[in-house]
Amino acid sequence: MRRLSPLVALIALTGCAASAPHPVQAGAPRCGGVLIFAKGKDATRLDPADTTDAESLTVTCNLYDGLVRFQRESTSIEPALAERWEVSDGGKTYTFHLRHGVRFHDGAPLDAMAVKLSFDRQAHPQSGQVFEYWANFFAPVVSSVEAVTPDTVRIRLKVPDATFLTNLAIDSMGIVSPRAIARWGVDVARHPVGTGPFRFVKWVPGERLVLEANRDYWRGRPYLDKLVFKPVPDNSVRLLELEVGEVQGMDGIDPDDVGRVEANPELTLMSQPGLNVGYLALNNTKPPLNDARVRRAIALAIDKPALLKAFFAGGKLGQVAVNPMPPIIWGYNAALHDTTFDPEQARRLLVQAGYPHGFDLELWSLPVVRPYMPQGQRTAEAVQADLARVGIRAHLKTYEWGTYLDKMGWGQHQAAFMGWIGDNGDPDNFLYTLLDRANARPGGSASNYSFYRSAAVSALLERARTLPDQKDRLPLYEKAQALIQQDVPMVPLFHAKQLAAFRRSIGGYHLHPTGDHDFARVWIGG
Repeated sequence: MRRLSPLVALIALTGCAASAPHPVQAGAPRCGGVLIFAKGKDATRLDPADTTDAESLTVTCNLYDGLVRFQRESTSIEPALAERWEVSDGGKTYTFHLRHGVRFHDGAPLDAMAVKLSFDRQAHPQSGQVFEYWANFFAPVVSSVEAVTPDTVRIRLKVPDATFLTNLAIDSMGIVSPRAIARWGVDVARHPVGTGPFRFVKWVPGERLVLEANRDYWRGRPYLDKLVFKPVPDNSVRLLELEVGEVQGMDGIDPDDVGRVEANPELTLMSQPGLNVGYLALNNTKPPLNDARVRRAIALAIDKPALLKAFFAGGKLGQVAVNPMPPIIWGYNAALHDTTFDPEQARRLLVQAGYPHGFDLELWSLPVVRPYMPQGQRTAEAVQADLARVGIRAHLKTYEWGTYLDKMGWGQHQAAFMGWIGDNGDPDNFLYTLLDRANARPGGSASNYSFYRSAAVSALLERARTLPDQKDRLPLYEKAQALIQQDVPMVPLFHAKQLAAFRRSIGGYHLHPTGDHDFARVWIGG
């Protein structure tokens, strides 16, 4: 078992600010100590604007704040760096009033120009940079960002956008210090400076990423002295380290180990329905996957109930995915039913498509543990066996996580396992992000890894974004899901429950629908 030597002695501090009430699962909140959280993979970069993978976002959500934020246990919006705002001009103008006295970790003051710079750098990236979230969510709608006064920011939209505020709360909209941008430029990803509850200390790639409490945090100093993220790729090793107290928290629990965690009096298991989907991306531009009959044959060949039973504790920790978005989101089309596992029909479709003897398929397996696919390699092997039964000869391949994401963004895969953890609880965040034609541009900004370009589906999704009333958006999303199921651009596989485990001495942690790991009000009990 790999071990991480103690980083610092646990020390108690005074002057730790208590704010809102907290759950009392580990005694009363107290200051001091180092919490080591084990996760499946190291971060790739710590610039919020340039971060799309959950392993990096786990860290950045503790370093940065946005203008608005999600409430602690829901995707409802509440003030953050902006203490209030007004909407005018028929939903096309948002005026934000900033909090007074907030400073970045490097001492730079938060003001309207800092906010404008943080957004302008995304809207006008330097050569070689692609800010995926801005390109997908904001570039189509934002007309301008103005610093009206030192404390007032005005954002004008080209058209009303029902998703604007919820998109503004996602982690990629964290405000970065203007001093850090000026000093580090594109290398700010290795030298992060925000206004969040923790400050960056040190990053030893593959070993540890160390943060310390921001004692001047505007919401009150965090209880923890230090927060350490430790990459431990193997699920079983990660659990062993938790059991012996080498780490105090972890995610990426093997479903088969859930009972083991529950039976250990020193540990606490947390779970809730997840805002996620694990899927098989079929590159619609690569033959023979440019034929819908072939894509449907692949869907019919995969025994999703068997996969769920095998990799999600007999099915208790997930559910079969019918649509590209989970049923806990409003707008889910419950009238649709999953494509029935039918290898015989899959073979017939392959014959109709001109592949009576099947074909060879390059199939990429996930190299990291993700909530929507906790056992990526074994899942790929099981699907490989399913496809072989209908004559599709799948050859497994994978890459290091950062390379995997980059190659998928450029459309170099034929078929690849992927997933999505929702950012904001809006159907747009799944359907538009994963399947709109605007996001099927090969390059760093692609998030439609199926490279599906349906004019009919995109018209529905783009129209739904402009309507302020949820009841008007609902039928558009339901119709889009029906068309998507008909075209089979991808194979939705699972919606997994969120899981995390902690030492029983840890208090104040909450699972969040978006999968964020917020440690601002977490403490170590006695």
